[in-house]
Amino acid sequence: MKRGSGHRFLWAALLTAVPLPVIGWLLGQNWFTVALVVGVLPLADAVMGKDFGNPAEEPHPASDHSNLLRWNLYAYVPVQLAMIAWGAAVFAGGSLSDGQALGLLLSVGLVTGGQGITIAHELGHGRSAMERRLAQLLLVSVSYGHFHIEHNRGHHARVATRDDPATARLGEPLYCFLPRAIVGSLASAWQLEAARLRRRGEAVISHHNEMLWFAAATLLLAAGLGACWGAGALVFFAGQSLVAILLLEAVNYVEHYGLVRGRERNGVLERVGARHSWNASQRLSNALLINLQRHADHHANPSRPYHLLCHREDSPQLPMGYPGMLLLALVPPLWFRVMDPRVQQLQSRAPLASSWPGPVLR
Repeated sequence: MKRGSGHRFLWAALLTAVPLPVIGWLLGQNWFTVALVVGVLPLADAVMGKDFGNPAEEPHPASDHSNLLRWNLYAYVPVQLAMIAWGAAVFAGGSLSDGQALGLLLSVGLVTGGQGITIAHELGHGRSAMERRLAQLLLVSVSYGHFHIEHNRGHHARVATRDDPATARLGEPLYCFLPRAIVGSLASAWQLEAARLRRRGEAVISHHNEMLWFAAATLLLAAGLGACWGAGALVFFAGQSLVAILLLEAVNYVEHYGLVRGRERNGVLERVGARHSWNASQRLSNALLINLQRHADHHANPSRPYHLLCHREDSPQLPMGYPGMLLLALVPPLWFRVMDPRVQQLQSRAPLASSWPGPVLR
């Protein structure tokens, strides 16, 4: 591993040891996390610059933190569950004003969506059953367990095609993409799971259906929170889940916007390559998002651990890291002005015909 490349993830892990919403609550400022994520992080990300360094192919044993860099992900799981329980108790306690309660809900949702789902995504690609179960637990805690099915079995196979609900089309505003992605992800996951069960000769509506287990686990968690702290806890759980889901799908919007896979002469889709995901190498956001922005290499090597993902010069490059790009996506005219010329330039250099009929009209 490149010197120091593992240490930045360890430092980032320390930032999640005490979740930011708890710090904000202790300071009496429940909008603290929102202000940090929306206001400070994009600026800090730009100031801290980029890191194009790649890990060594064979890390020296003395500098290889692989085990520790996995265990910090495992340790985050109980932290998130405890934070949700704590947030539900505080939210339902009645001691907060409406504004402070909203700030707490948004803050927890930003963390469970930004940090939690990112870690669930990494663990969901793990080879061990334990890692996959931890990923599912994190996803259930934001009411999005089916993402584990759709992402691994659907998105990675269909990325940059019209069949992928997680790929935004050229000219598609974020606000049109979000409902399409959320509904499409759920429908896709159900179809994929039903097809798996039919291949095994098992009934779709049965205890073998993982979709039903995810739904039951989500309802059980919600019921537990409601039993402890009442209806307010249910509102909090649903609210932070919605924020986390919207953040996840907004990130999906950024990751593949306008990118398409062409077709060979025989009509077969080209293999997924580096040019089918947007890449960003901002130092700070890559540390906080455990290299999620090195997304092209992730799609090329889905089982590669996050700390070994590489910067790919042959992938399209975002002008900013995800924090800045997400803010840009909130204003569609600005987003189109920045991103559409980049997409069109890529399409003009594409060696194969597009698998889509054309851009979305707006």
